Amino acid sequence: MKYKTKLLVDRFVEVLSRWPGVECVSLNEAAQPDTLDSYFALILDVFYSGAIPKPEERCAFYGDDAVVFETANQGNKDRFLIGDIPVRIEYKATGKIDELIDIADTKRDLLWLIKDSGTYGYYRLSYGEILFARTDWIEKIRERLLNLDIPFWQTMRDANQSKMEHYLSDLGAALIQGDDFHYLISSAGFIKAACLTLFCINRRFEPSHRAYFKQIHGLSVLPESFLTQFETFLRNEGDLTMERKYSLAQLMARGIIAL
Repeated sequence: MKYKTKLLVDRFVEVLSRWPGVECVSLNEAAQPDTLDSYFALILDVFYSGAIPKPEERCAFYGDDAVVFETANQGNKDRFLIGDIPVRIEYKATGKIDELIDIADTKRDLLWLIKDSGTYGYYRLSYGEILFARTDWIEKIRERLLNLDIPFWQTMRDANQSKMEHYLSDLGAALIQGDDFHYLISSAGFIKAACLTLFCINRRFEPSHRAYFKQIHGLSVLPESFLTQFETFLRNEGDLTMERKYSLAQLMARGIIAL
């Protein structure tokens, strides 16, 4: 973590940890790059089990240099700038988190509730840098996530693989119709669903979108030649025709389904 970032992080943790209702504060990986990186953002997840200040009170606590303040309609996500640094603080009730973990861990009949939202929330719970913890609540959450069994991953794989096949079909239809817009949308949907399926096969929670490319390369279980096909599919050069891209998508899908 860069020095400038650490100063801000320490400042906010000092404020947030004083609120009795705050259980845990974690730092999102988006704060790891240099502040000049276009992907940089200081994102804090604040887990609470009691009352927290109202948005207008929180704004005052953030400091006089917090400008362009806005909060989500539900009052659970604050955005503002400190100088040129974008800051986002997200407030999450521990009770809701416990319910999400129960769905993944013990209430399999309710897994359909999270199929569309995916596992990114679990990723943030598992890999955020813990800055403050009042109790061992977050450690227990992480232990449960670490020990999710095969039925969870198989269910999530099936859901994402079905989406991948659906987008592949749309991709072929758009090619036949010469529908450039639908082809573009289907291409994006296909490659995302393909990646999500592979994350499930490897029993890995999905990262943020900007981390897909790097983390796909680090997976231990991949179809033969997948990475070459994957990188070629992402190219925008003119020699990669729509027909060629569709053929690549078919190869990638077959390889994934065979795993």
